Amino acid sequence: MLQHIPKKAPPLSSTPSLLPNQHSFEHKYRSVCDLLLAFTRSKSLQSGQQIHAHITKSGLQSIPLLSNHLINFYSKLQTPHLSRRIFDETPHKSSTAWSSIISTFAQNELPLLSLQFFRGMLESGLRPDDHVFPSATKSCGILTRSDVGRSLHCLAMKMGLDLDVFVGSSLVDMYGKCGVIGDARKLFDEMPERNVVSRSGLIYGYAQMGEDEEALRLFKQGVVEDLEVNDFTFSSVIQVCGSATLLELGKQIQGLCLKTSFDSSSFVGSSLISLYSKCGIIEGAYRVFQEMPERNLGAWNALLNACSKHGHMKEVFDLFKQMEKAGFQPNFVTFLCVLMGCSHNGLVEDGQFYFNLMRERGIEPGDQHYACLVDLLGRAGDLEKALSVINEMPMEPTESVWGALLTGCRIHGNTEMAAYAADKVFEMGPVGSGMHVLLSNAYAAAGKYTEAAMARKLLKDRGVKKETGLSWVEEGNRMHTFASGDRCHIRSNEIYAKLKELEEEMEREGYVANTNHVLREVGGEEKRQTIAYHSERLAIAFSLITFPPERPIRVMKNLRVCGDCHTAIKFMSKCTGRKIIVRDNNRFHHFENGSCSCGDYW
Repeated sequence: MLQHIPKKAPPLSSTPSLLPNQHSFEHKYRSVCDLLLAFTRSKSLQSGQQIHAHITKSGLQSIPLLSNHLINFYSKLQTPHLSRRIFDETPHKSSTAWSSIISTFAQNELPLLSLQFFRGMLESGLRPDDHVFPSATKSCGILTRSDVGRSLHCLAMKMGLDLDVFVGSSLVDMYGKCGVIGDARKLFDEMPERNVVSRSGLIYGYAQMGEDEEALRLFKQGVVEDLEVNDFTFSSVIQVCGSATLLELGKQIQGLCLKTSFDSSSFVGSSLISLYSKCGIIEGAYRVFQEMPERNLGAWNALLNACSKHGHMKEVFDLFKQMEKAGFQPNFVTFLCVLMGCSHNGLVEDGQFYFNLMRERGIEPGDQHYACLVDLLGRAGDLEKALSVINEMPMEPTESVWGALLTGCRIHGNTEMAAYAADKVFEMGPVGSGMHVLLSNAYAAAGKYTEAAMARKLLKDRGVKKETGLSWVEEGNRMHTFASGDRCHIRSNEIYAKLKELEEEMEREGYVANTNHVLREVGGEEKRQTIAYHSERLAIAFSLITFPPERPIRVMKNLRVCGDCHTAIKFMSKCTGRKIIVRDNNRFHHFENGSCSCGDYW
C-alpha cells in the first residue's frame, strides 16, 4: 500500500500496525502518528497523503491529535488550503487545533486568514495561549499592522501572558517589523527573560530603521555574552552590513555562519546575496546563490534584484524562467525587481510585457510597480504615455510615481510637464527635499535658471534641507566619506594632487568637461571647478593612491552620478587601467577600459 517511503521513515516491514486486526488500536494509532511525523520531517507529500487516506478509511480522523498532525503536515508542505480542509472537517475543534491552523496561515504568509481564525477562536469561547499569540503577532508583523498588534498586546496583558518569554519575544519582533522601535526596545528591556527571537527581532527593527550602529551593538553584545543566535539573527545583521556597505564585517559574519552551520539557511543566503551585490561584488552574489543547498523565493528575488541593479538583464530574464521551472511562483517583489531593471536599461517592450504579465498571474500592481512603469516610459521619452498611465492608475498616485515622471521631464527638458507634476506632488502636503531638487534640476537643465532658483528658494522657505551628496569607500574596517569640494580628509593634499594629475592625462585622451551638468548660473571657470571636485572623484582619487593596482575600486554614492562625472570616470578607467565600480541611488556602474556597463543609460 505504501510506496516511496523516505529513508528517515520507518520501513514498511516495521509497520504491521497498518494491517487490519493485527495489533491493538493503541499500537496502530502510535504507528500512524510516528509515520506522519516522519513524513512531515522529510516533506514527503505523496507518502503523507497515503497515510491520510489510511486514517480516513480506518475512521481515525476524529482523533484530535491525528487531525493536528495532519494540519501541521500540510502546513510544512506549504499546502495551507489542505490544512484548512482538515480543520473544517474536524468535528471537535480543540485549542490545539485552533493553534495549529492559526500557525499554519502565519507560517505560509497568509496573515489575514491567521488573524481571522484567531478572532474565530475567541468567538468560540477558547482562550489563546503562549502558542497562539506568537502566530497572531507574527501575522501583524507581516502586515505591518502595529495597531492590531497593540490590541493583541493588551489582550496578552489582560491574560497575564505579556511577560511570557515566547509571547513577549513575538511582540518585540512584531513591533520591530512594524517600525515601532521605541515600543520594541521598551518591551525588550522590561522582559524578565529574553531569547533569540526577542534579540533578533530588535536587531531587525533597528536595521529596518537604518540605525545600523545599534543593531550591530546588540549583535556584538550577544556574541560576547555567548547568547543563542539563529539564522534570522545572522540574516538581520548581514542585511545591516549590506545597507552600510560594510563588506569586511559582512565577510567576518559569513565566516561565523560557516562555523555554526547557519550558512546553509536560505535566509542567511538571501542576505549574503544582497550583501555582495550592495558592495559591488556581483560575482560573490552569484557564488552564494549557486552554493545554497536549498533556495526559497527570497533567495531568487535577492539574486534577481542584484542582477537588475548591476544591469545584467539577460540573467534577470533567464532567472525568472528558471525560478518558475523550479516551482516558485513570482510575487510582487519578483516583478518589482524585473521592472526596475527594465526601467534603468531602457527595455520598454520588456517592461510593459512583465507589467501585463503581473495581472495575468493574478497579482495587482502596486504604486511601486506603477512608479517603475512611469519611470520606464519617462526615461525613454514617452512622457505623454507616462502621464496617461498615472491618470489611469486605480489608486491615488504617490510621491514616487510623480517623481518618476519628473525624472523623465528633467532628462528630456519638458519643464511644462515637470511643473505640472510638481504641483500635483505639492498638493499632497509636505514632501521630501528630493522632489524640490528634481523640479529645480529640471528647470536648470533646460536653462531656466530663474525658475530653478525659485524652486530652490521654495525648498529653503519650507525649511526642508537638501540631502548632501556623499561618496564613500571602505578600507579595511574603516569607511572614508567625501563631500563635494571636501578638504577635511587627512590625505587631502595628495587626493587633489592626484585629481590634477589625472585630469591632465584625461584631457590628453580627449576628455572635455561638460559644464551643462552644473545646475546653477555661475561663471564657466567656477562651473569647471565645481564638477572637477565632486565627491565620487575625490573617493576615486583616494582609492588610486591607497589601494593596490589589482584591487577594483568600489565607490558608493547616495545620489545620482551626474553626466559629466560619468564621462570622466570612463576616462579615469581608461587612463589608469583600473576597474571602477560606482553605486549611485539608482544602480551600479561598472567602468572598465573607457566604457560603462550601463551603456550611458541610467
